[in-house]
Amino acid sequence: MVNYFGDYADLCFEAFGDRVKHWITFSDPRAHAQAWHSYNSTWRAKQRGLVGISLNCDWGEPVDVSSPKDIEAAERYLQFCLGWFANPIYAGDYPQVMKERIGKKSVEQGLDMSRLPVFSLQEKSYIKGTSDFLGLGHFTTRYITERNYPSRQGPSYQNDRDLVELVDPNWPDLGSKWLYSVPWGFRRLLHFAQTQYGNPPIYVTENGASQKLHCTQLCDEWRIQYLKGYINEMLKEPLLSHMQMVTEIVVPTVCTLCVLISAVLLMLLLRSQS
Repeated sequence: MVNYFGDYADLCFEAFGDRVKHWITFSDPRAHAQAWHSYNSTWRAKQRGLVGISLNCDWGEPVDVSSPKDIEAAERYLQFCLGWFANPIYAGDYPQVMKERIGKKSVEQGLDMSRLPVFSLQEKSYIKGTSDFLGLGHFTTRYITERNYPSRQGPSYQNDRDLVELVDPNWPDLGSKWLYSVPWGFRRLLHFAQTQYGNPPIYVTENGASQKLHCTQLCDEWRIQYLKGYINEMLKEPLLSHMQMVTEIVVPTVCTLCVLISAVLLMLLLRSQS
């Protein structure tokens, strides 16, 4: 699959590289490094574009910020989510907590080796540094606490993490069972990504709210409030060091909204005159 994807990526670079200057290899990662190296060695000098990846992660907030166990559980939540794929790209290997936890669980399950693959030195060198920017998808937040009871699941992602996810019933419900509006979690995730991975350029590649009501009129006030809250959190300090998030994502969004509002006002004006 890695080689097939490399061929596909090369075909895209060749066909569209004279116009496309920002490439995202995956929203669900695999074979990313080979595509980056192919662009870097064959196409970058001529096309002068950038290649990154898009990773999706919710924010994990400790239930008790004074509890070391809850703090560790929240960190573990983020490392198993964002770090799983970002850490090999920026540091050359899986997060240490993943290696330790999954290795221990694997031994307890009677396996001779960890269920988490081990990178060779050559693979680490090949993967590390293969991103010109970090694409970040984010939608909501969870409170995280240490799991204090044995899991009924066998070998699984959930069992390896050993944590419990909770939500605040006061968070605005947006229609989907998993989605709550928690703007402050967005800023904390952006700050985490900046500090964890050496302050890379960040593009917000996914964010938004699902349909809450079925209606024939414009009735998405909850979506307006969601986007307003999340954009405002993105604009707060110290996140202004990478203004491309604002200029390339927020500005087009605001311009589009202005055009739509102008069109509605013009329509109302024409109706009143007729």
